[in-house]
Amino acid sequence: MKTEAKLTSKNIDEYLNSCRVKIGESIREIREKRGYNQEQLAEIMNISRTTISKIEGGKFNFSMDYLSKFSWFLEFDFTVIDNKI
Repeated sequence: MKTEAKLTSKNIDEYLNSCRVKIGESIREIREKRGYNQEQLAEIMNISRTTISKIEGGKFNFSMDYLSKFSWFLEFDFTVIDNKI
């Protein structure tokens, strides 16, 4: 638990941005390993290529529904919580 970190709006915004960037980079790597370009993936997912670009660049706050669609079409599993409290 982050008990020592002072919770500020700036800290949270930086953390959320960092998470978006990491997730976007992971999606891009998986997409490339599967042999898709952004245009091809956008077509099969029925979303715009621009949206994929923004997600991969960490510039788009996307929903769990988008993450689930990426998981489905790129055939990867994701775990939200992996350890028990």
